[in-house]
Amino acid sequence: MIDGEKPLFWIGNSKRDLMALPLDVRKFFGHALDFAQRGDRHDAAKSLKGFGGAGVLEIVEDAAGGTYRAVYTVKFAEAVFVLHCFQKKSKNGIATPKKDIDIIRARLKVAEALAKELRHGKTHD
Repeated sequence: MIDGEKPLFWIGNSKRDLMALPLDVRKFFGHALDFAQRGDRHDAAKSLKGFGGAGVLEIVEDAAGGTYRAVYTVKFAEAVFVLHCFQKKSKNGIATPKKDIDIIRARLKVAEALAKELRHGKTHD
């Protein structure tokens, strides 16, 4: 890991879900997540509405097979946590489907607990 680069943690099935996406989408998301690990923000990343500020971000990529999203958080100093990767299948509007928002909320709680564990571990090294 490069000095100053945050580790990347995959919450739930987010990595498996990412690997099921088309190769060009995976590469694009990987590039944007690399920005996040280095403390930067890719131009395609924007705050996900409903999560109070810039702590939870989403990357949206349109490809031949549809629209894909990766959601991650930079809310915790310890790491970048990838919360969810999915293909948006809903055709009505740009809103993220409730089912996916529920997954993101649940995984954000897991990421918060993991960040606390990492923080605790660092103070006892």
